[in-house]
Amino acid sequence: MTKEFDRRIGRHAIMYAFAEEEEEISLTNDLKRMDWLYGKGKVGSMELQKIVAAIETSAKRLGLVNPDIYREMHALYHAIIEALHGVTRGQVELGGLLRTAGLRFAIVRGRPFKNGDEGEWIAVAVYGTIGAPVRGFEHEAVGLGINHI
Repeated sequence: MTKEFDRRIGRHAIMYAFAEEEEEISLTNDLKRMDWLYGKGKVGSMELQKIVAAIETSAKRLGLVNPDIYREMHALYHAIIEALHGVTRGQVELGGLLRTAGLRFAIVRGRPFKNGDEGEWIAVAVYGTIGAPVRGFEHEAVGLGINHI
């Protein structure tokens, strides 16, 4: 009997962003079996554009998006901004409000619907801390963005 996989792309992205090394193995094995692409990284900054650029650069380097195809970059950008809305509580701003973020991010790309004609989707999950640029004056935050390609 073939195992039926949980195809919730956002859930997979969040779990992957949260995962420590020992937890990653089973998560990535499931993603591989579904033929989904995935990657993760870390970024910290008071400048939002640096966070967006770090996630975009990582997605390109890992082969999760083709930088020459507009719809792929457009979908990634919107998923990133949506995820950052969650982290910044709707005010997508950092340095101008005297706050900084230290984040782990995960990017997952795949076909989350049983009907393959629904196409590919991309999810960006972001987890970490946000707060005043003073150690100990931050709190945890999480964000998730999902967009169709």
